[in-house]
Amino acid sequence: MAETDGFVREPHGPDPDEDGAPAGGDHRIDIAGDASGTVIAGNHNVVIDAHGSTVNLLPPQERPRPVRRERVALVPRRQPEPVGREADLEELEDALRGHGVVQLWGPPGVGKSTLLRHAARSLEPGPDGVLFLNGAHREPEDLAQEIFEACYEAPGYAPTGPELRRLMTGIEVTVYVDDAELTPERLRLLADAAPDATFVFASRERSLLGESADLELRGLARAAGLGLLERELRHRMPEAQYAVAVELCEVALGRPLLLLRAAGLARLDTSGEIRLPRAAEIDGLLPLLFDRLDTAALKTLHLLATLRDAEVDPEHVGALCDVPDPAAVCGRLAGLGLVTATERGYRSVADVLPEVRRRFAEPVAVDRLCDHFARWATLATTTPAQVADHGRALEVVAEMAERRGRPDLAVRVARAVSPFLAESLRFGVWGRLLDQGQNAARQAGDTTARAYFTHEKAIRCLMVGRRVVAAVLLAEAVVLWRQLGDNEGVDAALNAQQYTPPTPEAPPLGESPAPGADPGADPGGDLGGDPGPVTGPEPATTTPDPVTTGPGTGADPGYDPGADPGYDPGGSAGYDQAGAPGTDSGWGWADQGASAAHPATAPNAATQPGADFGAGQGANPWTVPNPAADPASHVAAHSSGAAGAGGAAAGGGAVAATATTAFWASLIAVVVGAVAALAIGVAVYQDLASENRTPPSSASGPSDGSSGGPSDELAGVWKNEKGQLFLITKTGEGSYSLGWGGSCGKTSTHEVTGGSGSYRGTVPVWDESSCGKRVGDVVLSIDVSSDGSSAAVDVAEPAGAEWECRTCESRTWTRPS
Repeated sequence: MAETDGFVREPHGPDPDEDGAPAGGDHRIDIAGDASGTVIAGNHNVVIDAHGSTVNLLPPQERPRPVRRERVALVPRRQPEPVGREADLEELEDALRGHGVVQLWGPPGVGKSTLLRHAARSLEPGPDGVLFLNGAHREPEDLAQEIFEACYEAPGYAPTGPELRRLMTGIEVTVYVDDAELTPERLRLLADAAPDATFVFASRERSLLGESADLELRGLARAAGLGLLERELRHRMPEAQYAVAVELCEVALGRPLLLLRAAGLARLDTSGEIRLPRAAEIDGLLPLLFDRLDTAALKTLHLLATLRDAEVDPEHVGALCDVPDPAAVCGRLAGLGLVTATERGYRSVADVLPEVRRRFAEPVAVDRLCDHFARWATLATTTPAQVADHGRALEVVAEMAERRGRPDLAVRVARAVSPFLAESLRFGVWGRLLDQGQNAARQAGDTTARAYFTHEKAIRCLMVGRRVVAAVLLAEAVVLWRQLGDNEGVDAALNAQQYTPPTPEAPPLGESPAPGADPGADPGGDLGGDPGPVTGPEPATTTPDPVTTGPGTGADPGYDPGADPGYDPGGSAGYDQAGAPGTDSGWGWADQGASAAHPATAPNAATQPGADFGAGQGANPWTVPNPAADPASHVAAHSSGAAGAGGAAAGGGAVAATATTAFWASLIAVVVGAVAALAIGVAVYQDLASENRTPPSSASGPSDGSSGGPSDELAGVWKNEKGQLFLITKTGEGSYSLGWGGSCGKTSTHEVTGGSGSYRGTVPVWDESSCGKRVGDVVLSIDVSSDGSSAAVDVAEPAGAEWECRTCESRTWTRPS
C-alpha cells in the first residue's frame, strides 16, 4: 500500500429528494434533511439518524477486519524553521531514542508548538511512520481513534478499547501531540492505547513526573532573539536599533511571541524606517498593534475572541465577517502573534481578548453564529470530520446561546451537528454536545429535543461499551417518546434495550465498573471511562473553557479574561455582518466570564469525573437539582466529627475540600443518604411496551397482578419534578423494596413499609469528607395521594443526630404518563 496521510472522507450531508429539495421528516428540528449514515463501534452496527439512531449487534463474521497501512505520514503544515532551537531539537531527538513518552513543556508563547511541528517534519520517524495531532479540546479516546484511522484502513469503524490495543500492538509510530493539556491519567490512557508507539506531548506544565523524559523549553538566548527579530523584520538590524533590540529580548525573556509582536509593530510603522518599540512598551504592544490594523483584521479578531479558544477554518471568518480573503487575513494576524495557526484553522491568543473587549462592546451576535453553524453542518460539502474539528466552536456557541436566554438556539445547533459528530466517531466531543443539547432542551421545554438527546446519549453509551448507563438512559427515552406519542422513537429505544443489562447496578461514582460487574460490556471500550449510572438531576455540562480536554490553549495561567476592570461596557459598539453596530444586546462579554475565566486552570467536564453524566444520572434527587443553577449548595450532610477535624470552617462549616472534591460535591452533590433514583430495570419497560400500557398505579390496578387495593398503591414507576424515575416493587404485605445507586458510590436496596397511602423507611448518610464512614440514617416518608397519581416525599434527619442534613426537604413524585 502506498504511504498515506490518513483518511479522506466522502462529503456528507442531506440527501435531496426528487425535486432537489432536502428530504424532511416529521420529527426533525432545524435540520435540512435526513442526516443519516452507518458506522460500526465495537460489536454494534449503528444507523445514525436525525430523528433517533438505531443499533444492532454484529455477529463475529460480519465485523470489520481493519487493513494495516504500510506506512503512516501524517505531518503538520510547513513552516519556517525555528530560530535558535538547534540544541533543543537535539535534546528532543536524544530523548526519543530511549523513552516511550517525552513531555515538552514551557510557558505560553515560548515556542513549544513551533518546535514540535519542526520535530515532526525533521526528526527520524518511527519504524512505521509519524503522526502529528492537535490535542486541544480532544478526549483521549478521540485522539486514539485518530491514531487508529491513520494506521488502518477501516472507514466508519471504531474498535473497542481491548481491540484497539490489540490492533495497535507492534505498530511503532512516533506520535506528536500539541496542546496536550490532559491530566496524567488521561495521558497514560492515550499512551496505553498504542503500547508500542512513542509519544511526544507538548504542554504548559510538567505533569508526568518520573514517567517520561522531560524537556523544558525556555526563552531564546540573546543572539537567537536578535536573529528572530531580523528574520521577521526581513532586514538586518539597523545600528541605531541594536540596543533597543537587546533590551526587548531581555524584557521579553526570549519568548518568541512577544518578539513577533515587536517586529510586527515595527513593520507596520508608517515612517518608512525600522523603529522597534521600546522595552518599556512591551506590555502595551497590543493596543499599538490594534491601532494599525484594518477593518477586516479587526472583524476577524472580534469573531475569534467571541469564540474564545475555539479553532475555526478561515471559511467561517469569511462568511461571518464578510472578509473577501479570510485565509490571508488570518495569516497576517498569526504573523503578528495575535492569533494561533493550528492544523484545524485559527484561534485567538488568550491575552488578546481584553483588548478586543475594550474596542467592541458586544461579542458577535449569537443568533448569527448559531444560524451559521447549524446551516453549515448540514451542507452537502461538509464532512463529519470537519464538524468534529469544529467541536469546540460549536460548544462555545451553544453555551453563549444558553447564557443569553436562548436555549432554543443551543438546541438547534446541537441537534443539527449531532448526527455528523456521531458519524465522525469522535465520541468525546459528540458526548459533550449531546449533554449541552439535553440541558438546553430542558431549559427550552422542548420535549421532542430532550427525547432525541436522551436517546442519542444512550446509543453513544452502547457504542463506547457503557451498557449500564445506556440502560438507564434508554428507560428514560422510552418514557419521553411515549409522552410524545412517537412510536418510531419508542421502537428504536426498545430495540436498543436488548443490548443492555436487564438489571442495571450502579458502580461507585467516578469509577469504572469493576471487572466482571457488567459481563456484556466491552472492557475498556471507552478510554474516557464514563462514570457508571446513577439517576438524578442532570448537571449542567456547559464546558468551562479550557483548551483540549483539560485546561488551556497556551494561555497564561495568570491571565483572567473574565476579570478586566478596565473594560468599559459602553465602549465601541460591535458590528453586524454588514459592519453596522451589533444588535445582540444582553449579557455582552459578561456571558463569557464564567467559562472564559482562568482558561489555563478551569476544570473541564471532559477531563473530570462525571463528564458523561446525563438524564437519569448524576446527583441524588434530594440534593441541588442543577449545580449550575445553585452553585452555592454543595453537600447534603456532614458529621460533626468530620467538621471538627482537618481545618473545618468555624461554626461547624463544611470540611474544606480539594478542587476535585469541590467539583464532585457540586456535580453529584454528596447526599443525605436519601434514595438516589433507581436505575430502572430494562425489563420493566420492555414489558410495558409489549402491552402498550403505562406504568401501574392504584388507579389502573396493582403492579403484581393481585386484586388492587390501598396496600398496592406504592408499587410501580414514579418520577419526581425533575424527571428522574423510581421503581418500587412489592416484596410482601405492607413491605416494598426501593433500590438506589446512592451517594458515595454505595449501591444498596432498602425497605419501605406501610399501607393506606402512608409509608416509611430509613436510608444511610455517609460522611461527606471521605464517603467512607456511615454517620447515621435519615427518615424517608412517602404519602400517596387518594387517587394514587402523586406522592409527597419527605426526607428528615432523626432527632438527636450529630450531623447536619443540608437537603432534608419535601418533594413530589408523580406517575409517568
